[in-house]
Amino acid sequence: MSGATAYVRFQGTERSPRGHFPGIFALANGLARDGRLTEEQHRFWRAANDWYDAAYTDPSRVDPSVYDPGVNPGAVAWFKGTATHLLDRIPGYLALLAAHGVPCERRESADPGRVVYEDEHQVVVVPRPGGADPANVLNARSPQGA
Repeated sequence: MSGATAYVRFQGTERSPRGHFPGIFALANGLARDGRLTEEQHRFWRAANDWYDAAYTDPSRVDPSVYDPGVNPGAVAWFKGTATHLLDRIPGYLALLAAHGVPCERRESADPGRVVYEDEHQVVVVPRPGGADPANVLNARSPQGA
């Protein structure tokens, strides 16, 4: 990660019906919800999600409106680049998605949007209309790894 990159997001490459690119956890949760995971993959997914649930705050528990499309249209979460203990576990999710042919990309940004929630590990932002941080243009697409 470059010195200017403050935030990291892993997301799908296709927009959801809500118009945004679903994050890595939503993509993995969708596979689980649809019953597409093997028994081993399901064990990994459940344990990994439980670990993340314990490791950092769910913004919607602090502010139930944070992801409300009427209040914060297009709101998405980004890890802070300093949250290395959270980022270190992402490759397992990337492998899970790759095993099911679900493309995912890593995005990096110094300014991903208007911050509507922040804690020590993450921000939730509403992307700015019509513009992307130039750092977002340079992203590594890889369903195989980080």
